[in-house]
Amino acid sequence: MSATIEGQDRILAAAQQIVKSLNINTQQTEDMLSILSSFDHCLSNISNLIDTTGGGSGDKLNDQFEEAESIILQRDCDTSSPENVSEYLAAVDLIIQLTEDLNIQSQRNDDNYDFLDRAENALQVAMMKLEDDFRHALIHNTVPLDADRLYGSVRSVSCSFPSNDGEFGETGENEPIDDERDRFGNDDNEGSSSLHHERGASLGGDFCVDLIRFEAIDDLKDIADRMIRSGYEKECCQVYTAVRRDVLDECLMILDVERMSIEEVQRIEWKILDEKLKKWILAIKVVVRVLLFGEKSLCESIFNESELIQEVCFVETTKSCVMQLLNFGEAVAISQRSSEKLFRILDMYEVLRDVSQDLDALYVCESGELVCSEVKGVCSSLGMAAVGTFVEFENAVKGESSRAVLNGDIHPITRYVMNYLKLLADYSDTLNTLLPKDDQHDLCSSQSDHRDGDGLGVATVSPLATRVQELIASLQSNIDEKSRLYEDSAMRYIFLMNNSLYIVQKVKESELRGLLGDQWIRKHRGKIRQWHTSYLRAAWGKALMCLKDEGIGGSSSGASKVILKERFKNFNACFEDIYRVQTLWKVADEQLKEELRISISEKVLPAYRAFVGRFGSRLEGMHGGRYIKYYPDDLEHYLSDLFEGKPGVMSLMKRKST
Repeated sequence: MSATIEGQDRILAAAQQIVKSLNINTQQTEDMLSILSSFDHCLSNISNLIDTTGGGSGDKLNDQFEEAESIILQRDCDTSSPENVSEYLAAVDLIIQLTEDLNIQSQRNDDNYDFLDRAENALQVAMMKLEDDFRHALIHNTVPLDADRLYGSVRSVSCSFPSNDGEFGETGENEPIDDERDRFGNDDNEGSSSLHHERGASLGGDFCVDLIRFEAIDDLKDIADRMIRSGYEKECCQVYTAVRRDVLDECLMILDVERMSIEEVQRIEWKILDEKLKKWILAIKVVVRVLLFGEKSLCESIFNESELIQEVCFVETTKSCVMQLLNFGEAVAISQRSSEKLFRILDMYEVLRDVSQDLDALYVCESGELVCSEVKGVCSSLGMAAVGTFVEFENAVKGESSRAVLNGDIHPITRYVMNYLKLLADYSDTLNTLLPKDDQHDLCSSQSDHRDGDGLGVATVSPLATRVQELIASLQSNIDEKSRLYEDSAMRYIFLMNNSLYIVQKVKESELRGLLGDQWIRKHRGKIRQWHTSYLRAAWGKALMCLKDEGIGGSSSGASKVILKERFKNFNACFEDIYRVQTLWKVADEQLKEELRISISEKVLPAYRAFVGRFGSRLEGMHGGRYIKYYPDDLEHYLSDLFEGKPGVMSLMKRKST
């Protein structure tokens, strides 16, 4: 490059000397200028060089300079009067060209220094004015952005996870709970845990917002080109970055992203912080996919003559905005861990991971490497925070020690843990990349599951599947321990059935099924059937013993009547006690509730009907109704009141009359 420039200078100097020698004849001079100009493009400005040495052409150039200088100085002094932009820029172009030519010539001719000083002074004044014009044009041609336009660049998708049966609590409140004790149930069993997570908005299709009015781009480019050509690229870049940086800061305010210190983030209440995190996730998408790409395009349009200046201006303009977002993400990553934060942290990790490739494409120069490095660092911190929070949740489940619920219903810890795992399954791909993979651990877990009939081979067990199996096993162990606190063994089986069925249903209806497999579901359904049988035996065994034939015999003796009366009295007492107690028990699943009632009817009603049919006639008389208090149809009616979780009233009790 330098060799080429030096060669051009020599050609110009030689051409100048030739033309000077012919300057005694104006016509010859003009002819030679024409010949030399057509010979090589680098000689196209040779006439200007000759004009400054004297002669008729010199007077013409001097007049042009005087006029250009006047235009520049007058506009600088009177900015309020409108000027013809093209005329002003033409004057600037002439001064720029003149200073360039004079700088070349002054290396061999000291006679032009005074003229050069005047030209450079005019150029400096012009650049100061262009700097103001550039700033003014940037500010007043910035397209106003509001929340609707910015949020319109993404498509909002809410992913809520409540079921139709109000599984998040009887109050219907779907808000996260911070306190571990409240989350898994309190000592009074009056509360119910809840869990709700709304995932961040997902990106829509391509969306573009105009950051600068289109008609102003050419004007901005014209100013930038002249400032850069005159050596004022630093001032030009400073003006550009200062104005556009303020615009991006305003956009962050519109997106409701505050500048917060690490201490402020760590002190803020979780519910408030959660809202800020959702806005942060949305802001990342808008900033990277809309604003940064828009800024990149804008830089390329205005500074298309220099890739270096494009990159410098882009990095300096956007770096502060991106770093503000990253600092907030880092503060969240190192803040105190709690189970509720996991899903939001995963959302943050995923969105930052997804836009990292875009940022790599945007920040391609060396000055942008710091930004990309910071993005990767914060993404890594969020990933580690997610794993650490997951471990906190595992420990919380293992260490949970609240009492069993009074009515045998689904325990809050079961609801919370299974809905938590259901949400986690939606992040399977992400968690499988974040969770450490222990081959030996997976091998042992897989072999154990295979022996238990789950049918999960070593190759099919992902890190998340292994951890989910262990978490559910911990939950089931916890539930089993709580069930042993019930004095009534029948209630223990109701409690186990309620909670185990809830676990199975959550696995079956979610992505957890893909993690655990159908064999796992069949295995646990088998356990529920076993508890069903155990319940019937524990709850109704004593009542059915009252309907046995032993000891009654076939005679109508007084002794057999006494035994018979005692059997009916005992059955009535057992049934009434079961009714009083088990109407208070709660079976949440309607199908399980109906199956229990049917199995009770099939086991109890035929035995009672047969017993009454065989021995009821022996108690005929005025007082028979004292012992045979219920028709079989009465029993069937009362059985429909069981497991409703509210006191039953035997208001329709009928006495059998003779």
